[in-house]
Amino acid sequence: MRSLADFADANLRIFDRPPPKPDTRDIYLIGICGTGMGALAGLLNEAGYSVRGSDNNVYPPMSTFLEKHGIPVHNGFSETNLSPFPDLVIPGNSCTPTHVEATLAREASLPQLSFPEALNYFFLQNRRNIVVAGTHGKTTTAGMLVHLFRSAGRDPGFLVGGVLQELEQSFSIGTGPHFVIEGDEYDSAYFDKYPKFLHYAPQIAIVTSIEFDHADIYSSMEEYQEAFDLFTDLIPANGLLVVSGDAPATPRLHPQSAPVLTYGLSEQHDVVGRISQASENGIQFNLIYRGRDLGEMILPMNGHHNLRNALAVSAVALHEGLSPDEISHGLATFPGVKRRQEILGEPGGILVIDDFAHHPTAVRATIQATTERWPNRRLLAVFEPRSNSSRRKIFENSYGASFTGAASAYICSPPFRHNDVREQFMDIQVVLRRMNSMGTTGYSFESPDSLLETLLDDARAGDVILIMSNGSFSGLHQDLLTALSETAYQ
Repeated sequence: MRSLADFADANLRIFDRPPPKPDTRDIYLIGICGTGMGALAGLLNEAGYSVRGSDNNVYPPMSTFLEKHGIPVHNGFSETNLSPFPDLVIPGNSCTPTHVEATLAREASLPQLSFPEALNYFFLQNRRNIVVAGTHGKTTTAGMLVHLFRSAGRDPGFLVGGVLQELEQSFSIGTGPHFVIEGDEYDSAYFDKYPKFLHYAPQIAIVTSIEFDHADIYSSMEEYQEAFDLFTDLIPANGLLVVSGDAPATPRLHPQSAPVLTYGLSEQHDVVGRISQASENGIQFNLIYRGRDLGEMILPMNGHHNLRNALAVSAVALHEGLSPDEISHGLATFPGVKRRQEILGEPGGILVIDDFAHHPTAVRATIQATTERWPNRRLLAVFEPRSNSSRRKIFENSYGASFTGAASAYICSPPFRHNDVREQFMDIQVVLRRMNSMGTTGYSFESPDSLLETLLDDARAGDVILIMSNGSFSGLHQDLLTALSETAYQ
């Protein structure tokens, strides 16, 4: 992890930040339309604070959500947006030291907190915090845990990185003792380069996987692993670490004081899932806890990665007093999280699925789960390497091998941005050559519009189209559904 002193503009990152005043009421968020920032704005609004903010990308669904809750948003950034001065400013992660509003907040010595600092300060004190961390599966696992607690009559607080299907939101203060948090290992703010999850004071933690990611802020796997070591060392002796025994690197986690439970599909783990049947409707398995068979469970999802997520959630639920029957009911009724293998529609007999996958391993797992669920349908995989890390050369070969199982892959060429380094930037042709050698026909496109045109020409009734992106993909999802619907009725 980089120290603030290592930055060329360290003088803009290291400064005295007055703490929030006890009578803080008016809170301003810079970059309020980000997924996490919007959820934090919702939590603060629910807690009775006066919340406002700004962003450059004010569009649905976040703009609609904020408007619905009466949270004012400035479209664009300006010094005048902060007039009158708020009691507290929370800059989003994308905010740079020279950002016009961040500069004013700093020069005016306004109290400031990073996103995770604010979450801890306002909502995590005196709660039993359950933090779900890991390279993959955080959102689904955290959402599943929230659903289990709620279906068992608990009312946990939570903030996760996706919208829970049954609640149509990603946060709640809750009235119970637990607070479930999706623990991100990315850094926190331009003045706070600690990984977010180091701010969350975990009493209980899940680590789903550790695989190199965020190459824009971590220089090596060793540095990336160190962040997780620091995180698990925060768990107290009366807490618990639940860790995947099947995932690379996770078995080496040894917190200083907390007990550890491992989970996986191999019998040597503390929590095991013995699969009896897998079908289009999901996975039936027996839940084994420390050698004891707790009965058959049904998970209405596909893929071994989702079964492992369910095992992690079951381990925490058992530790926190939920019965096997409550766990069985919670898993069987879990409706999922938006943008995680979410079925958007089937116009003209073509099934369209949306997923957030953007790391090579997540892409591979999502494609495998999709082909397992619909083994007799042709899969067309659509992908946008959008994140700072996913556009990097280090992942070229991994992406090339991740699309095995898809008949064809349609990839939007990654844009070269101001913070990219040419020597480290992905060569999409290397990805396509590797992909073709693995049996999947790959195509690259300069824009979503050109991709859509070819995709519509190729698709036919009975196909599954899987769209993977951690962004809006320039509205490709809706454009595809609309075009397929129009064709179906011609």
